[in-house]
Amino acid sequence: MRRSHDRILTTHTGSLPRPPALTRLYARGARGESVDPVEIEQAGHAALQEIVPKQIAAGIDIGNNGEQQREGFFLHVRHRMTGFGGTWKRWPRADVEDYPVFKQSLEQQNAGKEMVSSFAPPKAIGEIRYAGVAEAIRECVDFRNVLSDRASAGERGFVEAFLTAPSPGIVVAAIRNEYYDTEDAYLAAVGRALQVEYEAIVAQGFLLQLDCPDLALEHHISFQDRPTSDFLDFVERVVATINEALRNIPRDKVRMHVCWGNYEGPHDRDVPLETILPLIARMNVGALVLPFANPRHAHEVRCLEGQAIADDQIVVAGVIDSLTNFVEHPQVIAERIERVVKTLGDPCRVIAGTDCGFDSAAGAGRVAQDVVWAKLAALSEGAHIASSRLFPKA
Repeated sequence: MRRSHDRILTTHTGSLPRPPALTRLYARGARGESVDPVEIEQAGHAALQEIVPKQIAAGIDIGNNGEQQREGFFLHVRHRMTGFGGTWKRWPRADVEDYPVFKQSLEQQNAGKEMVSSFAPPKAIGEIRYAGVAEAIRECVDFRNVLSDRASAGERGFVEAFLTAPSPGIVVAAIRNEYYDTEDAYLAAVGRALQVEYEAIVAQGFLLQLDCPDLALEHHISFQDRPTSDFLDFVERVVATINEALRNIPRDKVRMHVCWGNYEGPHDRDVPLETILPLIARMNVGALVLPFANPRHAHEVRCLEGQAIADDQIVVAGVIDSLTNFVEHPQVIAERIERVVKTLGDPCRVIAGTDCGFDSAAGAGRVAQDVVWAKLAALSEGAHIASSRLFPKA
């Protein structure tokens, strides 16, 4: 895993806007309509070919495939794993429920919108096994071929590349168990299945990013009416499951993203970072991807003081808000980066990134596509400004 040795490197959190035509295909499929899988495959591959040069042009150093060939950051598992079927409606978000006027406004904004909903997932109705390794490898190969084509043409590429995969915890929390006798049995089965995807990504030469919103988000969804101790027990069990799934993967090949939900809302029910950090820092990963740009969690940079994380772990700091159409000023971005560096005490351990993905489920993103690229370009410029101060000879 690359570090910011002579300048602050830039990255993002995974999902990037999908073309409208591809989004419509995913949305139709999510609604249960008949969609030609060949058409989706071709549209997804075309979107992949476009998304890589856009990232590079924006100045992203560590990029990915934008999750163009998936309908959502975790929903793709229903196509790669056995045992899923039907559908159910996820528990509501406690902070949104507390504000009925805001809730109504949010529902009006989404009414009629072509999108895939993460709140209408399938259920676990049979044995969970990973049957889609060929599809996982094909996604890796498609991405590598695009990168190789650029290299063959003498065009600039990424400093490093990554691919995302979901935490077993978000699968267990979002996909209701109607098969296993206990949650632990279900969690273990999902962990074993996802281990296949994790190892496939790393074997194909990419960094693995684990998307773990469950380690914060589920506090005000699945556990909203339960003691915080119950939620922390869940976090501890998920971390243990992930560490087991990572047992064959070097620590420095994995980074982990945690967040409180990729949606605009009050977020005043969010569990504090200081409450969960001692648990999530036990995960056997080389980097923590944390959101510090949004107004609810920006102050929590201070949680990284002292020995909060291991000396060999780096921080991918969210310095861009992925939910607003403000284009952050590069000087603001530079100041945010420098604050994280000051807290950790080492600029080499900081990479600049975004708070979350820009399109976690197809069509669900709130930031206009052209603004996304302006924000990422500002990220690059802000990292350059910070680098000139943090690495005077850079």
